[in-house]
Amino acid sequence: MFPDEVDSQSEESDLHGGRIRSFKHERGNWATYVYLPYHPEEEFRLLLKEMLLVARARGVDMTPQEEFHLSLSQTVALRHHWIQPFTQSLRAGLVHCKRFICSAGRLRIYCNAEGTRTFLGMEVSTGHAQLLDLVQVVDKTMAEFHLDPFYKDPSFHVSLAWCVGDLREQMKEGIQELQSLVDDHEEGPFQLMLDCVEVHCRTGNKTFRFPL
Repeated sequence: MFPDEVDSQSEESDLHGGRIRSFKHERGNWATYVYLPYHPEEEFRLLLKEMLLVARARGVDMTPQEEFHLSLSQTVALRHHWIQPFTQSLRAGLVHCKRFICSAGRLRIYCNAEGTRTFLGMEVSTGHAQLLDLVQVVDKTMAEFHLDPFYKDPSFHVSLAWCVGDLREQMKEGIQELQSLVDDHEEGPFQLMLDCVEVHCRTGNKTFRFPL
């Protein structure tokens, strides 16, 4: 029934890494989002560990993301019987999108709409136009199913770590110290390079891949 499915994970994984639903769970509704995966190298993990130690010393205890990605959609509720036509629509829309590379290097603080999670993210500096093209495709599919589009004028980023509550003001006090760790990296300013070769869609416990 789902030829594009590549793996299954516990539905509870949607609650991990700071991601929570902004809608009440109902039987037959699957939490769904579209994204570009980021597969970090050891250099990134060491830098992140160092940043979290500095944040902890300032009184903010952050948890690193279990998986790293760049979102191309909000998390929406998808009916189970919509999964196949939804993913088919995404595949058809993405068929003409080409591969590209985007980079990120500037830290920013984000908070979810409910004010229950604060995130440390790394904002994209190149590849913004190509990302908007992908969002346009995803938004078109969302509209077909009367689902919410992505944010207007989005700040594309990869979330690095999260903490409970709205700690934006407290985090902003130390953001320059964290940024200096990125800028003063031993081999020059660190740049997160995201090789955008495949769009993923996670819906409930299923993940679908769409090669660019």
